[in-house]
Amino acid sequence: MTVTRDRMISGTLKFHLFLCVVFIFAPIIGSFVFSLNSDRFPSLPLGSFSTEWYRLIWEDPFVWAGFFNTMIVGFCVAVIATVLGFGGAYTDYRYKFFGKQIYMALALLPPTIPVVILGLAMLAYLSRIGLSGDLYSIIIAHGVMCSPFAMAIIRLRLSQMDPDLEAAAWNLGGNEWVTLRHVVLPFTFPAIIASLFITMAVSFDEFAVAWFVSGLHETLPVKVLGFLQGQVSPRINAIGSLAFVSSISLIVLAQMLLRTPSTRSRSASED
Repeated sequence: MTVTRDRMISGTLKFHLFLCVVFIFAPIIGSFVFSLNSDRFPSLPLGSFSTEWYRLIWEDPFVWAGFFNTMIVGFCVAVIATVLGFGGAYTDYRYKFFGKQIYMALALLPPTIPVVILGLAMLAYLSRIGLSGDLYSIIIAHGVMCSPFAMAIIRLRLSQMDPDLEAAAWNLGGNEWVTLRHVVLPFTFPAIIASLFITMAVSFDEFAVAWFVSGLHETLPVKVLGFLQGQVSPRINAIGSLAFVSSISLIVLAQMLLRTPSTRSRSASED
């Protein structure tokens, strides 16, 4: 009786998980399907198979301009956010000081702020100091947004490091900088690379804050928003499909890097 009940509970939970996955990915799958549909409007029954919409975005100079802006912003944001995130994570790991909880709360605050409020605040601040309406405006704004993600990833990795490793390095004659370079950085290297990918993916997908501060230097998500404000175009499905593949590839790479050999061996030993 107990075995039957456990099987029913397990089957119910699996079915619930399946429904959640279908609910989340159904719009994405629909976007893929309609991006390869010859009909202009997303309707059933489907028309014939066609890559016309991908050809149109390939030949659209505005899409390419937005793509290059997105890549420049994403790369710069990934580097800046990871450097800031590592500094914040290592400070939290190594030092104890007055007001540390307030410091951590403020450091992790940006992702909790609604993007519209954050975008307006960024626009007001950057306009006041004369830095709004350019590509580096998006880099600054996205850097503020993405640094907490990098900090959280690197903090997780640092929490797995034996605190005696640094003390052993100091006893062997290494100062704090040498220990940081030869002990801490190699240990956190997978998390650093993972945070680069994650922050780039977050920056690649974000459009609300970029819309407020970009001016004429629009990223690809902002250009898609412009397409939506005009006439409905099937190019949006094609751009969205490519953007999803790019973002999910970065996230998968980050997860693969975070699952280090030591983590895999520990999981295997527990099993």
